Amino acid sequence: MKINLLLPLMFAVLIANAQIKTSNYTYDDIPAMEQKAQSAKFKSVLSSAADNYNVIYHRCVWSVDPAVNAIKGNITTYFKPTISGFNQMEFDLAISLIVDSVKYHSSNLSFTQLATDILRINLVSTIPINTIDSITVFYQGVPPSNGFGSFIQSTHSGVPILWTLSEPYGAKDWWPCKQSLNDKIDSLDIIVTVPQVNRVGSNGVLLSENIIGTDKVFHWKTKYPIAAYLVAIAVTNYSYYSDFVPLQSGGSLEVLNYVYPENLATAQAQTPDIINVIKFYDSLTIEYPFAKEKYGHAQFNWGGGMEHQTMTFLINFGHALMAHECAHQWFGDHVTCGSWQDIWLNEGFATYFEGLTEERYFPSTWMSWKTNKLGNITSQPGGSVLCDDTTSVNRIFDGRLSYDKGGYLLHMLRWKLGDSLFFLALKNYLNDPLISGAYAHTPQLKAHLEAVSGQNLTAFFDQWYYKQGFPSYHILYGQTGSAVSVTANQTQSNASVAFFEMPIPIKFIGQTQDTTIVFDNQSSGQVFSATVNFPIISAQFDPELWLISANNTMTGISEYPSVDNQVSIYPNPAKDIVNILSLNNANAVEFIEITDVLGQLVFQSDKYKGIQKTISINTTGLKKGTYFIKVTLRSGVNYKSFVKE
Repeated sequence: MKINLLLPLMFAVLIANAQIKTSNYTYDDIPAMEQKAQSAKFKSVLSSAADNYNVIYHRCVWSVDPAVNAIKGNITTYFKPTISGFNQMEFDLAISLIVDSVKYHSSNLSFTQLATDILRINLVSTIPINTIDSITVFYQGVPPSNGFGSFIQSTHSGVPILWTLSEPYGAKDWWPCKQSLNDKIDSLDIIVTVPQVNRVGSNGVLLSENIIGTDKVFHWKTKYPIAAYLVAIAVTNYSYYSDFVPLQSGGSLEVLNYVYPENLATAQAQTPDIINVIKFYDSLTIEYPFAKEKYGHAQFNWGGGMEHQTMTFLINFGHALMAHECAHQWFGDHVTCGSWQDIWLNEGFATYFEGLTEERYFPSTWMSWKTNKLGNITSQPGGSVLCDDTTSVNRIFDGRLSYDKGGYLLHMLRWKLGDSLFFLALKNYLNDPLISGAYAHTPQLKAHLEAVSGQNLTAFFDQWYYKQGFPSYHILYGQTGSAVSVTANQTQSNASVAFFEMPIPIKFIGQTQDTTIVFDNQSSGQVFSATVNFPIISAQFDPELWLISANNTMTGISEYPSVDNQVSIYPNPAKDIVNILSLNNANAVEFIEITDVLGQLVFQSDKYKGIQKTISINTTGLKKGTYFIKVTLRSGVNYKSFVKE
């Protein structure tokens, strides 16, 4: 899902086999469109239908008119009890919708509609465990509008339109279902009667459209497992056409586009961009997961897009929006987050794959994409990728955390594993029989990443997924001949993480050449040695932006201490006192300077000249952070660093 309330989206057009992207806004707008506009709490999120049966099949029969905010229909559900003594079943359904009757084998059943949006049905007898049976609910009414809208009737260019958007808790607002993230519907028929001037877009394959009097009946069917929140309809006077994507397995995939007639020419120029996007995603992971049916777009009035399975609803056909929603067909629809706490498995992946299309097709904007994501992530000091409040729509779909930080977490995993192992792990994740076409949690992704790489990623996920914040790196480097010494100091934006362990890249730049060296940074103050066979003019930390970090500093030292350093600094970290000791009585201290990570002088003195014992400096006046000490000895200069707690 992607949201943009005010700003037009970027778009790309394929012309003569080349992709040309034009844009009338900056990448700063992309995080803005990720932000959710509502702060609604879902009153019944803690109340859901009893999980004592599996849904096998739904036959959804609806009658709607896009000029009228109402729905009438009946839902036949085939189910299988998972407990013994099953004599009562429940659906999630808004109490504002009126249930006319419930049928079981042509008999009427008694039922109760609870204020907690539960439809409770009493069966006439016990249905044995693992026995397939069916029930039909007849209902009608005006759906409430919770979350992002659930069920919306509006207009485009004065023409009525009706559409649904159920994520995260809105399916119950317009149809009786089981909307928790633990039981996908195995297959689904959607039959919708509308006034004849309209078309209905929905999931799966369009089997038929038949005129009956002044109405038209559309019959859609999907045989792929589907989550209740991904079931959707959109109804208006659509124009329609198809693009086609060649598949790796042979044949082609239809991309069916339902667009407003007034936008037809623009859409036809833009939607072919999706061809290369789908081919690219296929090459990175697995073939489009719903290849036996279709992919599609249906235009709607909401400010962004929603990845309804096999038919995304979107406001327009810009590249970023189409690429983001299309990625959800793999990450979010084929494999769906098993809890809204794990929403990053949907939104972080879609965000990063959207970014990968920038890297692949628009390399000149790839750095801008990363820079703006990092700017958004580090604009606040806290926040975890793990969603810690699933009752809040704003927190679930937080653009900074669930989308951007979640996406960049994947970027860092790619950095740690390398491309081949990273994308192999994603293929294995999508093909895992326990989660393919089902639900997944973060530990399952972690297990696949560890299995292919041989790395233990427990610390990584603890620091970057479960906990909060980001590091700032303060690098001190110097060169003597071809020998380079690097001291890596780190501070953290949030106290939940004591240290972020990551391989850190540093680019050393000479007059006519440069080299990038990666250091495995496991602690603050860690000292590394390297060889650079040219004079270093300058250095750059993380030049390709692989890491989430901010406020980094690089300090070059012309006379860097040798390995046999003659000064000891303790304790480190320091609280009130830092001690400086010359390790050679014949090489006494002459002068001391202390600077902060910004190069500002915070202490200097020559009163210690000639002292050959421990020198204690009061640090109570210093702020917490990393500091550098320049100790001038009789024989030369030594540099050290310490952390003030």
